[in-house]
Amino acid sequence: MVRRVSPWSEKQPDLFSASVADIPIGDQRDAMERPFFSLAKRPRLTPIQYQVGNVWVEVSANPQFGMATIWDAYILIWAATQITEALDRSLPPARTIRFHPYQLLRAIRRTTGGADYTRLRAAFERLTHTAVRTNTRADGKKKFASFHWLESWTETVNESTGEPSGMTITLPDWLYDGIVERGGVLTIHEDYFLLTGGIERWLYRVTRKHAGNQPTGWSFTMRQLFEKSGSSARFSDFALDIRRVVAANQLPEYELSIDRNGEGAEVVRFIHRGQLALDHPNRELARAPMRRQSRGIFAESWKLNVLLDDTSGE
Repeated sequence: MVRRVSPWSEKQPDLFSASVADIPIGDQRDAMERPFFSLAKRPRLTPIQYQVGNVWVEVSANPQFGMATIWDAYILIWAATQITEALDRSLPPARTIRFHPYQLLRAIRRTTGGADYTRLRAAFERLTHTAVRTNTRADGKKKFASFHWLESWTETVNESTGEPSGMTITLPDWLYDGIVERGGVLTIHEDYFLLTGGIERWLYRVTRKHAGNQPTGWSFTMRQLFEKSGSSARFSDFALDIRRVVAANQLPEYELSIDRNGEGAEVVRFIHRGQLALDHPNRELARAPMRRQSRGIFAESWKLNVLLDDTSGE
């Protein structure tokens, strides 16, 4: 369980993108909490069916493309970050975001070779064709939402070079509304993008959502985590993976541990490292909630690149 080494020197923000060095990264809180994604890289066709109390989630895969994975979720995190940054700057947000794929890959700390663009297109297809039904955010009413993670995506290619020259993605109403509503987005650590394992990525998002910066942290039994994950693995294999992540203890921001409760069940505990004792070797000072370089995203490049609906037909 190791983190991937970032391919970029992030001391200088990229001129034409929202770099992880200059704005807080945001994740939609409802998408962090429940099992919306496959945790495995191998194609998953088995549906996810989850219910706790009155809240339920159903996720169905497309036979051609498979189910969207936890790695694909970085695209939605990137989109949430662009929208919240527009709101912070009093710019009008929109469900359709226009960008160059180079910008997205740089922002999520990936390399920009041909294979990276191929993987990006495959992720768009999985997100576009994964069907989700849920009554999350029903507010006690008998209603539910049915959507795909991306309503659509487009790509423009330079005919002379064959290189991509621009892309668009359009978010579904359920996700977009969750991003723009007050308190709908939580900041996450930029090193999230360096986590290599699906279990690690999923566990960080669950930990960030529930533990936050609470003085006493948060805990789940191993069985509760298994049910929240939507994993298609056997419980014993899932528990083994969680134990490995806890032993490595490399999630950004959070200290992990396992013990047993009075019934003898394994309990996984999470606490922000800023809440550890002053003499704890893994204590970390809490970061400022808004990290921003003096110029952040350059104003002119922002106008050129993001968050304008393509309603002109041009």
